[in-house]
Amino acid sequence: MKMEFQIFCPTAEKLVREAELFAQKLAPGSVVALVGGLGMGKTHWTKGVLSGLGSPEVVTSPTFSLLQEYSGGSLPVFHFDLYRLQHEAEVLNLGWDDYLEAGGVVVAEWADLFPDLFPPETIWLEIREKDGGREVRTRMQP
Repeated sequence: MKMEFQIFCPTAEKLVREAELFAQKLAPGSVVALVGGLGMGKTHWTKGVLSGLGSPEVVTSPTFSLLQEYSGGSLPVFHFDLYRLQHEAEVLNLGWDDYLEAGGVVVAEWADLFPDLFPPETIWLEIREKDGGREVRTRMQP
């Protein structure tokens, strides 16, 4: 799916709301690659994606578990955090390829650490600080 946009979010609530709207355009097999520094709102964006897919589940950062699975919405969501991984083999050992083919939505934080593992149709989003808020924009694969 090809999407291009640039959104300014002055608050975390606005970031979540924009992600809810974004989620309504996702289909089974969608892959969302999130790029941005610490504290930029990658997990807040994922909260909005789940909410937009109708999931009542509470989203937590998978920084230490590496992967959270959520099945309470219209599509299952597989939320990866690649920050602590050093090698592509570690990502693959989590069952990466299986999740890409599971018919849900894959959301991966710190995706730019392993860009070669993402399929060509991946939606790349960069979240960065701007004017005291956050700017979310699509970007090309790194």
